[in-house]
Amino acid sequence: QVRLVQSGGGLVQAGGSLRLSCRTSGINFKIARMHWYRQVPGNERNLVAVISSDGTTNYTDSVKGRFTISRDNARATLYLQMNNLNVDDTATYYCQTTWRSLNWWGQGTQVIVSS
Repeated sequence: QVRLVQSGGGLVQAGGSLRLSCRTSGINFKIARMHWYRQVPGNERNLVAVISSDGTTNYTDSVKGRFTISRDNARATLYLQMNNLNVDDTATYYCQTTWRSLNWWGQGTQVIVSS
């Protein structure tokens, strides 16, 4: 059974930092392409960052230089380090992967940035 279990997030002041984690099971994490998305109520879910199995990363423009996506293959865990947060980063964050042609999502974790 595929599971993506998220942790981290919470309330932080603007300029602060948070780290999100996404622990996976039921997939061959080493070869999985992993993503972080975020969603604000009433809006669609948007891609924030992606990391390939070889460690190649890409980010949406609004988080470049502030967020870092990483992976620990030994722990089958995905991370998102978020620095210099601003109020526009407030959202529910989701990890995601496609495995055996199905999309799998974490349960979501809320990030609230106060001004």
